[in-house]
Amino acid sequence: MRERALAALAGLAIGDALGMPTEGKSPAEIEPVTGFAAARGLPAGAVTDDTQQSVIVARLLIDGGGRIDPHRFAGALLAWERDLRGRGVHGLLGPSTRAALNAVAAGEPLERAGRYGATNGAAMRITPVGIATPPDLELLVERVVEASWVTHHTGVALAGAAAVAAAVSAGIDGAALPDAIDVAIAAAELAAQRGNWVAAADVAARIRWARDLDPARIATVIGTSVATQESVPAAFAVLAHADDPWHACCTAASLGGDTDTIAAMAGAIAGACTGAGAFPEDAVRTVTEVNDLPLPELADGLLELRTGTR
Repeated sequence: MRERALAALAGLAIGDALGMPTEGKSPAEIEPVTGFAAARGLPAGAVTDDTQQSVIVARLLIDGGGRIDPHRFAGALLAWERDLRGRGVHGLLGPSTRAALNAVAAGEPLERAGRYGATNGAAMRITPVGIATPPDLELLVERVVEASWVTHHTGVALAGAAAVAAAVSAGIDGAALPDAIDVAIAAAELAAQRGNWVAAADVAARIRWARDLDPARIATVIGTSVATQESVPAAFAVLAHADDPWHACCTAASLGGDTDTIAAMAGAIAGACTGAGAFPEDAVRTVTEVNDLPLPELADGLLELRTGTR
């Protein structure tokens, strides 16, 4: 279980770092990704907000005994954004998170800030919830909602986040990837009933369909934008056809569009379902050292929550 938790966190960071240089590019602009590269003023192996916000979620979960206080979460995200701006780093926030944080900073009630958040920010940072929570779908969806509604309180965003968290949780319990995808679909169906309705395709239905799709058609038929109903099914489509977790992350990072998030989600799920040896040791070492990531500490704290030993 510990090896799977470590591999999930490492896979999240590895996918994020592989997709960082290609984010926002078209498929025609991207050479097939085979390793880390420096870009956007960041060194090779550097992660983006996908991993950084996941660490925030993990620490809040551990400090909160498995629960995330929404006011503390909003405060942590605002402090993180201020720190980035102070260091001259801009453009990392996704549209839903940026809009919600701007609303909170302007004094809007917290309960209303995320009512239109439909993009994939909740799904990209939800892996710690999947590690900390067993695959009891009612409980897991409740924890997903707690970790998401401040910025993403729509049925589509919650469905995407629940799918990723459920697949990770199932993997931590030992599920193989096909079974984890089945659990993800069930979780997405349940979570879609929560939050505000917005016009969007059904995430569960698109994952079910996407896993049988020719992987060469992912970018053109599923889509790879920040829309939850595109990027989350795209990650599952990649996983359904990848030879191994590293290949899944490299494939996702080569798709074009929101590559860092798609690769981060794919890496986390693949790592959870594979465990020890999921990724090359040098890749794990690179993302850990370049970004100063406390992966063993976070994995142990989250597993203590899962097993009730904390």
